[in-house]
This record gives sequence, structure tokens and C-alpha cells, in this order.
Amino acid sequence: MTKTVLFDLDGTLLDTERDFTQILNAQLSHYGESTVNPLQVRNSVSSGARALIKLGFGIDESSDRFAPHLEELLDRYDKRIPHTECVLFPGIANLLKALDRSSIPWGIVTNKPSRFTRPLVRKFPILQSSKVVICADQLKNSKPDPEGILRACSEMNCTPADTFYIGDHLKDIQASTGAGTKSMAVRWGYIPDDSPIESWDADFIINHPDEILDLAQQ
Repeated sequence: MTKTVLFDLDGTLLDTERDFTQILNAQLSHYGESTVNPLQVRNSVSSGARALIKLGFGIDESSDRFAPHLEELLDRYDKRIPHTECVLFPGIANLLKALDRSSIPWGIVTNKPSRFTRPLVRKFPILQSSKVVICADQLKNSKPDPEGILRACSEMNCTPADTFYIGDHLKDIQASTGAGTKSMAVRWGYIPDDSPIESWDADFIINHPDEILDLAQQ
């Protein structure tokens, strides 16, 4: 039976922390706020831009400053993408090449909107082999809802039971479980300190991308 592999994007394929640290700190400095360090961003970024505003400004969504700060952060990120400093995590390029050589189809399902995802993906030639790129704004419900994974399976004409979904956050594993795919949690991603990977009930915990190829070829 042919396997299919689906990936989360930030924290799984791409290390985007440097971009987010720099744009958030530039915004914080503009308002005279204390800056944050990269580790703080890594612990928050998988929960999205809203989490970064909460981290940097110490406010929640009830604040009348929250929405304007969020929109400003997203605008800053939009302008950053053409000059991105993000990179593929070590071993990812070799993994994707090996999947292609083995004729194992793969795709991307992310909570990142198309506005940011598609220009970012175009920056990396190896990511052009992705059979699908499913973004949050294409869906009614984002992860942990399984809708995106199920849509990818439908578009790739694959069976969820023969598909792996790979991510670095509890919501990725929850979405995978809801979709009926096999879940893989990766240790190299943006794993919050208060959410140990062992507690997510993933089918597999992955230490290095090479392990993904081994499982997909079984």
C-alpha cells in the first residue's frame, strides 16, 4: 500500500523563529516595550501570531490594543517574507528528496494563511514538489480540527489510514487523530515547555527526519 506523508509547516519543515523574533522585537521597540529572546518566541510561535502578541505586550484579546497590534505584526511579517531568514530544519531537504525518489507523495497542511504560506513556500525549490498546500483560509476550521488533513487526503486521492501527519504541536496530533491518519510528533520543532511531547499520545515521536522515511517505506 502506497503511503502518503503530510507535514505541518512552521516548526516542522521550516525554522521561522528568527523572522518572528525580529519582527516582534522591532514592534515592541517601536512602542517602548521590552524585547523578548528567541527561546521565548520558540515556546510561543506554534500557537500563532496571537500568542506572540500576548507574549510581547502582556495583553490578551480583551484589550483594545490587541487587534491593532496583531494586524501590525501580520503586516510586518508580510513585508519580511521577501527577505526571510527562515531555513529548512536539518535533514528536511534530504528527507523530501528521498520521498520524491521513493515516489512517496507528500503535502503541507498549515494553520498559516495563504497570504504568508505561498510566497514563503516559493522561496524553497525543494518545497515545490509538494502535491498540495492547504492553508487556514481555505478551510472553515483550522487545526486541531481535522478538516485540513482530510481535504489534503481528498485532493491527493489517498486514504487517511495510509497517511502520516507530522507536526510539532499538540494540535497537530489532535488533528491527525481526528482525521484517522497516523500521527508523528517531531522533537526539533517549537515545543512549549508546558506541553511535553510525550503527553500528546502521538503514534510516533520522531527525533530526526530520517526516521520518517523509514516509517513511510514500511
